[in-house]
Amino acid sequence: MTADTHDEASALAHEALGLDAYRPPQPLPAGRHRFTLAHCPVAEYPRANDPRYDGIRAHPPEGCAVEDLGSYFGLRCERPGATLLDAVADVCAEIRAEHGLLMTDLGIEKLWEWSSDGSDGWGAEIVGQLLLMAAERGPKLGYSVDDLVRFLRTAAGEA
Repeated sequence: MTADTHDEASALAHEALGLDAYRPPQPLPAGRHRFTLAHCPVAEYPRANDPRYDGIRAHPPEGCAVEDLGSYFGLRCERPGATLLDAVADVCAEIRAEHGLLMTDLGIEKLWEWSSDGSDGWGAEIVGQLLLMAAERGPKLGYSVDDLVRFLRTAAGEA
């Protein structure tokens, strides 16, 4: 057997051994983004079957499907946006407006890792993860959204 990519060769080898094969999804067209969004509030451990998710489960945002993320409620989304952060923000805003939940997680576990792969890659997911965490945790400490924006502008030298 031959394959054009390492991923395809790995998938063919797994299948030959009777194992499940992973094939990465096809790239999305420009202006569309694929991401996983979860509700993992700090110091709280709601189960994926928590009743507060019933509305989203019944009517997920357009382009999103409920995803089993173990013990957390999650969505796998393919959405339009100028950048990944725009697409994530739009879904978060819809969920907040319709269901009162602040989605808090993009599934990034190793926040200290980094990739400078552009505004739509893994590095952007890490930045999105950090911003979602700040959006949830800042108000718990008494900071307003304006405080957080002012902090970012000042720290980045754009005040």
